[in-house]
Amino acid sequence: MYILTIVGNVSIIALVWTHQRLHTPMYFFLCNLSFLEIWYTTACVPKAIGIMLGTSQTVSFTACLLQLFFLLSMGSTECFLLATMAYDRYLAICHPLRYSTLMNSTFSVQLAFLSWLCGFVAISVLAALISTLSFCGPTVINHFLCDIDSWMVLSCTNTRLVEVATFIVSIIVVVVSCAITVVSYIYIISTILRIPSAQGRKKAFSTCSAHLTVVSIWYGSTIFLYVKPTAQNSLDLNKTINVFNTIVTPLLNPFIYTLRNKEVKEALGKTVRRMLHGFETP
Repeated sequence: MYILTIVGNVSIIALVWTHQRLHTPMYFFLCNLSFLEIWYTTACVPKAIGIMLGTSQTVSFTACLLQLFFLLSMGSTECFLLATMAYDRYLAICHPLRYSTLMNSTFSVQLAFLSWLCGFVAISVLAALISTLSFCGPTVINHFLCDIDSWMVLSCTNTRLVEVATFIVSIIVVVVSCAITVVSYIYIISTILRIPSAQGRKKAFSTCSAHLTVVSIWYGSTIFLYVKPTAQNSLDLNKTINVFNTIVTPLLNPFIYTLRNKEVKEALGKTVRRMLHGFETP
């Protein structure tokens, strides 16, 4: 699954890079998402494989803190990127005549940069608070990665401040970005329903159906994991849900965008035919 995730997301980036027709803000954001997914899954899966194989079952405090920081930072960045992509689809469908002016290359780069910046800055506060916790008891983490809940269970100091900070950051990052996405899609769906022809409605919806599928999977699991006032949820259940975020979603994204997007399917078909033609040429 890890290899498929890397190959799938690298393929999306390569397709967009090599096809001039895909050089639009929508696919620029998709490339950012694919690039993020590569590093998001790389931050935890190789270590998890080492744990399962019994070849790497220990982790230093610093390495664990770094893994937690990068996983949560990239997870936060994904929330902002998905909200940005929803806003991009809102402009494309609700304001098609002004879209190229409103979502120009400069503005799209700025939105992508802000998504990355806000994602990492938001988690810096949590990482700083977690680094101050003391650990004087058990040293076995009940997880396949360094997660906030599994860390707080091991701490021998009061973790209430970290729990409150986690809840506040989750509200800011997850709920706000999810609200932007939901509001964007309310406007998108209402606009699509007003399109007179069935063919026009189908074409408009096809441009955002893949993104809507990814959003549903991502926000469903993320809200369950992090938008809660305390860390009392079952750690075993958290591990199961984390599998969706760190392994399943990064694996599915390339296939969802490929199978549900006509332009990407056409670009992929051209690339495959070009490769086959190259093999057949003596």
